[in-house]
Amino acid sequence: MSAKIEATGFLNDLDRVAQVRSQVANSLGRMVDTLKQSELEGATSSGQLGLERDIEDLAVASKNLQQGVFRLLVLGDMKRGKSTFLNALIGENLLPSDVNPCTAILTVLRYGLEKKVTVHFNDGTRPEKLDFKTFKQRYTIDPGEAKELEQQKKQAFPNIDCAIVEYPLPLLQRGVEIVDSPGLNDTEARNELSLGYINNCHAILFVLRASQPCTLGERRYLENYIKGRGLTVFFLVNAWDQVRESLIDPDDTEELEEAETKLRRVFKANLAEYCVADGYDIYEERVFELSSLKALRLRVKNPDAALAGTGFPEFMGALNIFLTQERAISELRQARTLARQAATHVGEAIARRIPLLDQDVNELKQRINSVEPEFVKLTEIRDQFQDEIRNLRDRRARAIADSFRTYVLNLEHTFEQDFLQYQPNLQFMDFFSQGKREAFAAQLEKSFQQYVNDKFCAWSLTVQKDMEAAFTQLSSRAANYGASYTQVTDQITAKLTGQKIQTRASASTEDDSPAWAKWAMGLVSLARGNLAGVAMAGAGFDWQNILLNFLTVTSIAVVASSMFGIMLGPLWLGLIGLGMGMAQADQSRKELVKATKKELVKHLPQVAQEQWQPIYSAIQECFDSYEREVIKRINDDIQSRKAELENLLQQKTSHEINRENEINRLKGIEKSVLSDSQNVETAYQNLLRV
Repeated sequence: MSAKIEATGFLNDLDRVAQVRSQVANSLGRMVDTLKQSELEGATSSGQLGLERDIEDLAVASKNLQQGVFRLLVLGDMKRGKSTFLNALIGENLLPSDVNPCTAILTVLRYGLEKKVTVHFNDGTRPEKLDFKTFKQRYTIDPGEAKELEQQKKQAFPNIDCAIVEYPLPLLQRGVEIVDSPGLNDTEARNELSLGYINNCHAILFVLRASQPCTLGERRYLENYIKGRGLTVFFLVNAWDQVRESLIDPDDTEELEEAETKLRRVFKANLAEYCVADGYDIYEERVFELSSLKALRLRVKNPDAALAGTGFPEFMGALNIFLTQERAISELRQARTLARQAATHVGEAIARRIPLLDQDVNELKQRINSVEPEFVKLTEIRDQFQDEIRNLRDRRARAIADSFRTYVLNLEHTFEQDFLQYQPNLQFMDFFSQGKREAFAAQLEKSFQQYVNDKFCAWSLTVQKDMEAAFTQLSSRAANYGASYTQVTDQITAKLTGQKIQTRASASTEDDSPAWAKWAMGLVSLARGNLAGVAMAGAGFDWQNILLNFLTVTSIAVVASSMFGIMLGPLWLGLIGLGMGMAQADQSRKELVKATKKELVKHLPQVAQEQWQPIYSAIQECFDSYEREVIKRINDDIQSRKAELENLLQQKTSHEINRENEINRLKGIEKSVLSDSQNVETAYQNLLRV
């Protein structure tokens, strides 16, 4: 594997990124203070400049950079060694590594000065602080109890939201937060708990095991929940050292090489399609062979152990590149855009203000009245863009809701073929054992729910692509409307001042767009990297999780559970009465699938009808959230431009303005803001050069 680096190098790079983050956050914070002071002083001089939106955006960006973390989600099937991996990363046997799948407690590791665990509840109970020993004992249950809970379809700890583990770990101190999920492929409810965090994390660490390469369950989750969703995934093949231990002669190097080569081929055949970015094969940068237990033993003895031969240095190197280069640069690029935008806005406002200081009240009134038609044009541009958003919203909402209805009704045509991969096996003699029949019934129901969830995950992926296309279209339209908007604002400036205002040269063409258009295009949101995700995350709306959870949890799965209780009893009697022999047993299973299909088909029209409106409304709300934020930002810009003129007129009417002093004050503000913007630019460029 490539990208070798020592852990100390990783920590140093994280320190460097943290310092740059802090520098940029401080520069943005100083810009906020400067603009606040400017508006305060403006109230008694030549009037405020209407900088409220810049102040708000810069303040949010500064706060996010100060408090921001790189969040990693650890996913994987049960018994893959997730906790052992994390303990090795921490350097202490901290998390319970024998936790049973039914623990179902999502654990968040974050930095703290003291080692402690806080369990948070979802029923209003006050958070509970525990020591690590008590935490391990209380939230680990034996396999017998786990099996019983699963049969009863109960969660072990249904009133618990998550556990927050604080630990003075250098990695966590540098702004890394790790979310340790419950095991996949246990129950659908716990799978949804884990997968619900995917969109809130910067990268996924998907833990596999060398002795169980890519099970059906793992491939199922990769195919349905990971593939095609634009996620960054690191695959950690754990317990690689056990390949040697499984050999007849562990010292036979030729046999070991052959075994490892075959295993690598298996993993590459299964994982290669998930390791492609922009058409490039990045398998070597995303798949790592780890020996977590060996690494943990080394680190327990010596916290500074180099961990050579465990795979950790290689993995940490790749993670380092992703976090401190790819992710950090993307995040800081957005902050740079905000700083540029604010500096440009301030420079333009001051450049407009200074020529107007020489005008008397009557002349100023005439010039303000002369630009009223241009302000009308700005509102027309706003209204036209709003109409486009709404029209696209209605078309997409109807099309997606219709696609759901069609998709649901078509399930009956492919059910028998599709369900083959989910159907559990039952030997003929098992028909005579009540316990075996009950276990088969429970597994059949679980398999059916998996089938339903997977089918609707597949549908949700088509929805995601539709929504991405829609928001890409809106991004393009925002750019066009933004260009028209800028032409009108330039006309306003020319009419007011009698000249075209020249501000500092744009660092890039993106700065030519008004601030609201950049937000609408997804360029300044401190959220995800794709346009659709940026727009929606910036508006506080995650359509994918809402739709997916709504469909799989509250509708189809409920129907599936209810119908099984009605149909299984008579079916078992039919199975027992078919006679002896495996042929009859196999035929019975086929009949069972047909009966399942028959029950499914009964419910499909009702589900299709009942869920059409909720899906339509959910898609509409997504666009409405986007529209509300865009229109608010356009209105803020229009209002600030009007207020800028009204404030000056009011001040001129009330008292004589000392022109020289005011020019000096305004130039000082511009110089200060530009200096901090350049500081942001310098910090960003320095990060690029490393």
